[in-house]
Amino acid sequence: MRIGELARLTETPARSLRYYEQQGLLSPNRQANGYRDYDDYLVERVLQIRGLLEAGLPTRIIRQILPCLGTPRTIHFADATPEMISTLEHETARMTRRITCLTRNRDAIVEYLSVVKGLA
Repeated sequence: MRIGELARLTETPARSLRYYEQQGLLSPNRQANGYRDYDDYLVERVLQIRGLLEAGLPTRIIRQILPCLGTPRTIHFADATPEMISTLEHETARMTRRITCLTRNRDAIVEYLSVVKGLA
């Protein structure tokens, strides 16, 4: 499939898809005319990449763990280095702090909305 179709299927701008390729996260085939040709399995891969980016992982870490990801919930990582384990532990702790902050902010907004709606 061409880049426009992959962009549409994943709701990802073509510019982002080219960036993912530049960062070594995607490797599309090239047609004779130079156009990118994306395999169907890359739809799921782009969604994985986006999810990891939205979770706050930098592309350098995603590039390291992406080959180990099968389906979105399956990880195959037989040769994890101590450095990789430490990095992933650090990123997990950072995500947990973000989740706590987001939860606190969401709860504050919900409480504010309930007060405002009660006044209306």
